Amino acid sequence: MNIKTKSFVSWEFLYIIGIIAISFSSIFIRWSTAEVSVVGMYRLYMTNLLMLAAAWKYRKEILSLKPKQWLGLLLSGAMLGLHFLLWMSSLRLTTVASSTVILTLEPILVVFGSFFLFGAKINRFMMAGMGLALIGSIAIGSGDFKLSGTALQGDILSLLGTVAVAAHMLMGKRLLGGMSAFVYNFWVFFIAATMLAGYNLLRGYPFTGYVPEEWGIYLLLALIPTLFGHYLFNWLMKFISASAVSMAVLGEPVVASLLAWLLLKESLTGLQLLAGAAILAGVWIFIRYGKEAPDTAGTEPPSLKESA
Repeated sequence: MNIKTKSFVSWEFLYIIGIIAISFSSIFIRWSTAEVSVVGMYRLYMTNLLMLAAAWKYRKEILSLKPKQWLGLLLSGAMLGLHFLLWMSSLRLTTVASSTVILTLEPILVVFGSFFLFGAKINRFMMAGMGLALIGSIAIGSGDFKLSGTALQGDILSLLGTVAVAAHMLMGKRLLGGMSAFVYNFWVFFIAATMLAGYNLLRGYPFTGYVPEEWGIYLLLALIPTLFGHYLFNWLMKFISASAVSMAVLGEPVVASLLAWLLLKESLTGLQLLAGAAILAGVWIFIRYGKEAPDTAGTEPPSLKESA
């Protein structure tokens, strides 16, 4: 995927697009009846197919990757595959709001990881924004948390998946300092998909025989939450901090819960709507006062004009 942005398209606009895109992931997964590992595998393999048209342009860079970079790609891809397997499985056991709200722990993990790995700084305004967003996220999912049965299992899977995606993002921030976003995304998606394919083989899950509607869901997952979500955020990490990018996950419960209310008929209270406003305000504060402090040596242009 070769994204080019006009001078009037700011990174903030792309950031919002990414939040909306990833929020559709939980809805599409709920619509599917296939095993979640099969859904994740085809989601990522289809993304690779969509990216193949531009792969020839990056052939020299791909051939010149160093062994250390390949090792980093393998680890990052494995963490992404593990995240998809665990988090997508959680959506079969608990509500969309409950599962996505646990993902809001991701920025905390990334902030601490960025501090120790990259020496990233965080000011009191960023802390206040994160705190406000976290409080709102807890309010959104508070009515859905349970301490027994399948809901608890789903929440635990979501938590483990959150740890995996935080590790994936921190590895990605380091790798993206020395390679294009296209090459990074292409190989990380392929590695994660292949990991899921191996898991499906071990479990004996079928690779074929799915109805056309299922294949349509796989394609939607590849197009919307993967290309316009994960790919876009990985690209943005070349310009802004991993901590700022990870804050996008705090907007996901808001949009995902609204979508679940509209499309899945899940309940949504006035408190949750108020909490959603608090989350968006907190994310804005964090980004507004944190964007000038990238956590690596890169710089953030006022408007993104470079291709991915």
